[in-house]
Amino acid sequence: MTISGNLQKRMEDTRTCVLLPTYNNNATLAGVVQRIRSIVGPHLLVIDDGSTDGSREVLASIAGIDVLRNEPNQGKGYSLRRGFKHLLEKGYTHAITIDSDGQHAPEDIERFVEVIERQPGTMVMGDRNMAQAGIPGRSSFGNTFSSFWFRVETGITLPDTQTGYRCYPLAEVTRLRTFTHRFEYEIESIVRLAWRDVPFATVPVGVRYDFPERVSHFRPVIDFARISLLNTALVMIAALWFWPRNLFVKGGLRKALHAEAVRPGESNARKAASIGFGFFMGILPIWGFQLAVGIPLSFLFKLNRILFLVAANISIPPLIPVIIYASYKVGAMFLDPTKAVQLDMADISMEAIHANAVQYFVGAIALALSAGVVGFIVSLMLLAAVRRRRVRSTGGS
Repeated sequence: MTISGNLQKRMEDTRTCVLLPTYNNNATLAGVVQRIRSIVGPHLLVIDDGSTDGSREVLASIAGIDVLRNEPNQGKGYSLRRGFKHLLEKGYTHAITIDSDGQHAPEDIERFVEVIERQPGTMVMGDRNMAQAGIPGRSSFGNTFSSFWFRVETGITLPDTQTGYRCYPLAEVTRLRTFTHRFEYEIESIVRLAWRDVPFATVPVGVRYDFPERVSHFRPVIDFARISLLNTALVMIAALWFWPRNLFVKGGLRKALHAEAVRPGESNARKAASIGFGFFMGILPIWGFQLAVGIPLSFLFKLNRILFLVAANISIPPLIPVIIYASYKVGAMFLDPTKAVQLDMADISMEAIHANAVQYFVGAIALALSAGVVGFIVSLMLLAAVRRRRVRSTGGS
């Protein structure tokens, strides 16, 4: 039996099918379909998402393939959902998705099958190794940004959250209630699968960007805005439901944060700087914009974003009056005593802030700087103590 024939038998045994969504990729479509068919045989479903460039005729010229067509164009997320439902109805339990622009190597399909043979029901993500040479900077940054938010929303670290090369467990993904239907669906689906406690695994996959026939339909401005809005909504849901559930019911968030705090590959100084910077941004008087400013800066300075976010939440509602009151007190130290206002805690209000804005802002900035420095020093001491204790407990030197 040939290698491809053996893989086809294994795909039958695991009830796995390849799902190929396509839209206006006629230059690469025929070659991609033929390569996939030579490996998986009949286990291929193509979703033509209302192509207008001749892709329909290309697919019609290839005999023996299962094709569904959207009319008009509905979006990649819609195509995936339709394909998942169709495959589940045909008796499949797993769907390996692959892009039609030629960037993925169909020969890597076997790696996904190997995982689901050992761990059926797992969500398997292809890892394109975005740090390698030849990866466009825009793609690398977008993946780093997306992977960070995925970890914030789920507590799970994945190296590549934007890859279209994946294997979905159909029983789980078809139960999801999602509200996106274009590129951002690929992010929403894995976040919601993680919330349903579906296990994740990764496999290395090859990727190509250096060929002229490749066409990408990702719109940097519009689609990035959609993804940003989606992440805003998912973070809110996670904060109101997922994190409290894991913290109080499962203890998962506490374990994840502990693991992040003691991660051996990161220096104590970097972790302490992340915490100190979080305290600084949480107190800085730019209410409503602390995270919008702090998160990009934490990327720029290569800080631990989880520790930054936790520390930045020093400005949670119960502490806001205390921070404002302390800012007034500190601000009074920098002003002419005849102009400084001495307020009691009960006098703190929006009117008081507007009436004494200079004192408040000067004090808040000074307080933020002080909290950042103190947070850095105390965190550095505590982290050093924790690591010394771990070394002693493991018998290390």
